[in-house]
Amino acid sequence: MADKLNIVGFIPARAGSVGVPGKNRRLICGRPVIAYTIDTARAAQSLTSICVSSDDPAILDYCRADKVDYIERPAELAGPAARIDDAIRHGITTLEARGPRIDIIVLLYANIPVRPAYAIDEGVKLLLESKADSVQSIAAVGKYHPYWQFRRDETGSISKFIANNIYRRQELPELFSIDGAVSVLRRDIVMAAAGNDNPHAFWGTNIKGLPLPGDETIDIDNPRDFLVAQAILSQRNGQCQTELK
Repeated sequence: MADKLNIVGFIPARAGSVGVPGKNRRLICGRPVIAYTIDTARAAQSLTSICVSSDDPAILDYCRADKVDYIERPAELAGPAARIDDAIRHGITTLEARGPRIDIIVLLYANIPVRPAYAIDEGVKLLLESKADSVQSIAAVGKYHPYWQFRRDETGSISKFIANNIYRRQELPELFSIDGAVSVLRRDIVMAAAGNDNPHAFWGTNIKGLPLPGDETIDIDNPRDFLVAQAILSQRNGQCQTELK
């Protein structure tokens, strides 16, 4: 079924970042962070095409050199307050003006250079088989489970956020968080959510979770994440040093 659908890998990569400035173009093992997401998208069997959406001239130059389709994102959709669903809709409208109608969008954030290679195809498969509105990859929360979180009052005393008597990890109720590695969305639901005050409306109401191992996805939001990603990619690709472009 998937081979009859137009399934686009959409890679948002805006220039701005507070935690790690220029993180999407910063180099790991001699290549920009975004390159690893492009590699994963190219390796997927279910994608019809790949497109990068960016306001960063350096990233757009890289896309031209690497022969990756791209969209120049307008400034109003690239600021820190911009919503990702608006950027996706802009991407859909732009791509459909160039070519055929899109059926499914696979959202792949550029700042995740480490993600399981199989996750894209598994996410698309789950969407199609379950007839869900969207699929989001998830990871077990592990030791950061809410049962092991604490409040701290004005005196410095702490108390459990959720009262419980669980002290063994194996006894914690199963709980997941969104890891951002792969999101699969139906085009019509994304477009229908335009103008909706609910920033989550573009996911639809029937949302399925795709569990992934927690140690197989690195989302770069701060310098520590960058160092972890560098260590993993260095091990995979041989020793390398990180550079700032």
